Amino acid sequence: MTGLTPTSERATTSRPAVAAGRRTRVFLLDDHELIRRGLHDVLEADPEIEVVGESGSAAEAARRIPALRPDVALLDVRLPDGSGIEVCRTVRARDDHVRALMVTSFDDEEARTAAALAGASGFILKQIRGSELVDAVHRVAAGETVAPGLEDGIRPRPERARMEELAVSSLTPRERRVLDLVVEGLTNAQIGEHLAISEKTVRNHVTNVLAKLGFTRRTQAAVFMVRREG
Repeated sequence: MTGLTPTSERATTSRPAVAAGRRTRVFLLDDHELIRRGLHDVLEADPEIEVVGESGSAAEAARRIPALRPDVALLDVRLPDGSGIEVCRTVRARDDHVRALMVTSFDDEEARTAAALAGASGFILKQIRGSELVDAVHRVAAGETVAPGLEDGIRPRPERARMEELAVSSLTPRERRVLDLVVEGLTNAQIGEHLAISEKTVRNHVTNVLAKLGFTRRTQAAVFMVRREG
């Protein structure tokens, strides 16, 4: 992992401990074994961090993380079998006590926004120093957001907020009602029964909603609305 070197020192930022006398538990997801080894060595060099699991695939990580219940999941954004962002969304839907720190080689605003909507607490580049990585893990475990600009994906800048407001206002009353029911977790069949319309009509409404909001999955739209109205 470029730029990472084990260190016994880190910034002495004031932060609450995860729990008195307990080490911060971390899970690593990266498809490159050498990078995982580097991450493991850097993190385990800090006596307050314990690496409790590792994986090279998104599917495996999505299964193992909820069982291991780490404090922080360090997730590579791009993986051969999926995305760390999807893993973040899946894991936090099951257990929102697991905090996600996204790791990537490229600074991508779209990925930052997607990570924020998925509930990630941080977004860092692989080129950061080892001491910075360790500090980021501790800060995320303490409930902080560590990436400059990540909160912009949750609390949009004025221009983005205006565009999102226009997108939401473009929904018809029926589309907005369908979206509200999607947010509540109802299936297309349940929405159809609730509104006395066919499941096919519901699918058409959902397709239109996603197109207007700029999403490809209903879960993305649901998370967006929860963040927006939260």
